[in-house]
Amino acid sequence: MIRLGAGRLDRLVALGAHCDDIAIGAGGTLLALCRARPGVRVDALVLSGGGGEREQEEKAALAAFCPGADLRLTVLKLPDGRLPAHWDEAKGAVEELRERADPDLVLAPRTDDAHQDHRGLAQLVTTAFRDHLVLGYEIVKWDGDLGRMAAYQPLTPETAEEKVRLLQEHYPSQRHRPWYDREAFLGLARIRGIECHTRYAEAFAVTKLTLNLGD
Repeated sequence: MIRLGAGRLDRLVALGAHCDDIAIGAGGTLLALCRARPGVRVDALVLSGGGGEREQEEKAALAAFCPGADLRLTVLKLPDGRLPAHWDEAKGAVEELRERADPDLVLAPRTDDAHQDHRGLAQLVTTAFRDHLVLGYEIVKWDGDLGRMAAYQPLTPETAEEKVRLLQEHYPSQRHRPWYDREAFLGLARIRGIECHTRYAEAFAVTKLTLNLGD
C-alpha cells in the first residue's frame, strides 16, 4: 500500500448537498486533518437546510469536526431533492466559493453517487475547481451505490469512535432514519480499513490526480 502525502495543507474546501453530508462522508478525515494542522482554513458550503434546525445542527457539528480550524460555513436554502431544478443557483454558489477560495484540497460528493443532489453537486465541483485535488466522499444509503474506491484516509479507533459520537450528538433530526446508526458508520469504516490494511478508514473517489515523483 503506497502512501502519498498531499504536502502542506493550509486551506480546505468542503461541500455538501445536505447538512450532515460532509460529516458522514469525511468527518473522520476532518478530525484528523484539523488536529494535525491547527489554524487550517476550512471553507464549507452546504446547499440545503438553511434558516432552520438543520442549519443550527450543521454549524455545531462542523465546529466539532473541525477543532482549532478557521471555519467559514455557508448553508443555503435550496429544497432537498430538487437540485437539478435549481441548477443555476447551485452553480453560482459553487463558483462564488471558488472565487474566494483557492484550496489545497477539496472534499465533495462522488460524481457517481446515486442521489441526484449529491451527484449534481459533484459535477459542479469539477467545473469550478479544475486544478485542485478533489476527493469524492461516499455516503451509505438505500440505493446501494457503494463501490471500489481509489484513496483511503486511515482512522485511529479513537477517531472513528469520535466521528460516530459526534454524528449522533449533533444531528438529532436524523436519528429516526433506519440507516443512521453506529453499526452503519463503523461498519463501512471497518470495511474500508480492511481494504487499506488498517482498522478503520474513510474512502474517496479520485477523478484526476497529478503526481510529482521526481525532479
